[in-house]
Amino acid sequence: MENFEYCNPVRIVFGAGSIARIADLIDRNHKVMVTYGGGSIKRNGVYDQVAEALASHAWVEFGGIEPNPRYETCMKAVEKARTEGVDVLLAVGGG
Repeated sequence: MENFEYCNPVRIVFGAGSIARIADLIDRNHKVMVTYGGGSIKRNGVYDQVAEALASHAWVEFGGIEPNPRYETCMKAVEKARTEGVDVLLAVGGG
């Protein structure tokens, strides 16, 4: 095994009022990829709230992520992020 150091800074924001904070938490110069699962965020109105919060940002979406995502799904998301020039991943939903 090679010696190495790994730093993976992750910010998790959870709870009431979190969606309203998105615009302040993400630099406007960064392109965002919103990721989500089966689509309940569209049925329950969360998607629309996130879209409104990201109105001043460039963003794309990657939906349909299954629970315990398969490698192939992850690689499709990576490819889209690379193709689109994404700077920030915003995972919405989950449980």
